[in-house]
Amino acid sequence: MTPEPKPGILDISPYVGGRATLAGVSEVIKLSSNESPFGPGPKALEALARAAQGAGIYPEGSASMLREAIAEVYGLDPARIVASGDGSDSILTMLANAYLREGDEALFAENSFMVYKIATLANSAVPVEAPQKNRAVDVDALLARVTPRTKLVFVANPDNPTGSYLNSAEMARLHAGLPKTALLVIDAAYSEYVMKPDYDPGTDLVTASSNVVMTRTFSKIHGLAGLRIGWCYAPASVCDVLNRIRGPFNVAMLQQYVGAAAIRDTAHVEKSAAHNEKWKNWLIDEIRKTGLTVDDSVANFILIHFPKKLGHNRGDKSAAAADAFLGQRGMILRALTNYGFPDALRLTIGSEAANRKVAAAIRDFMEQ
Repeated sequence: MTPEPKPGILDISPYVGGRATLAGVSEVIKLSSNESPFGPGPKALEALARAAQGAGIYPEGSASMLREAIAEVYGLDPARIVASGDGSDSILTMLANAYLREGDEALFAENSFMVYKIATLANSAVPVEAPQKNRAVDVDALLARVTPRTKLVFVANPDNPTGSYLNSAEMARLHAGLPKTALLVIDAAYSEYVMKPDYDPGTDLVTASSNVVMTRTFSKIHGLAGLRIGWCYAPASVCDVLNRIRGPFNVAMLQQYVGAAAIRDTAHVEKSAAHNEKWKNWLIDEIRKTGLTVDDSVANFILIHFPKKLGHNRGDKSAAAADAFLGQRGMILRALTNYGFPDALRLTIGSEAANRKVAAAIRDFMEQ
């Protein structure tokens, strides 16, 4: 006999991130993990150097320095912000730990971020997946699957890996259709990239509601994926719950210093967003010229769809064949079989040089 985990845990398929290496290739162009091509901004790097001097002491436990910087930039109440030193993933997990009991249901769109399902199963709860519509979150499909057992509703906005989004009116309609006993969790990891006037990351809904949480991350536009800093804006009652169960000193002093500097470096954010918008649109246009289908995107990645075959004279043009071809040229994209898109690859917007190289390689692949 051996100790047994809770029901649901052994049903979890472990999360697998995007590849970072290629066998036999010393220098790769990594476009698989939605990382910023610029990395940290100058103010974050300066703070990183200063913060190293305090590595020998415990950090301030509530991450007040970081929370106050976030509140200052976004005009929020710092008391309604909870920070994490393990990315926004850990906040999503804490919410599941706090609000899901065995037999409860957590609702989310199919092909969504896998942490939603992992956190649900880890709490012996039931994951309920609603079909997407045209590779986008379908509000009506979500609402049709709400039951008295629905306790959490996860919505990635923008959605990963599709790059689609719900506008503020659709998100408000979703919230209005949920029972007060269900918590709507808006995962806005890519929100800083969105250039649509009808988009809101969730701030307004959280401010006006008692059952909405918005999660954010420093891993994307701030270029701090390696430091794993996340945060959420939530009702006071939810913050009280999260502060009771989060780990003590859960945001290292180094993370607090660097995060506070990064959030205030609005010039770096604006530069990153402008670069992304320019090269995202350029890549979509260039790849569509090859005959491939590329979805519109508001994030820092695009979803490219490949045919299974193009006939004997053109050979195998599948996503797997494209992935292998690009790998031979030192380029790593994200295969999406585990996301339910076996015939697609996700491409992160990179530097100008990387974008030009990958567009040329995809063109060569389609023309061979």
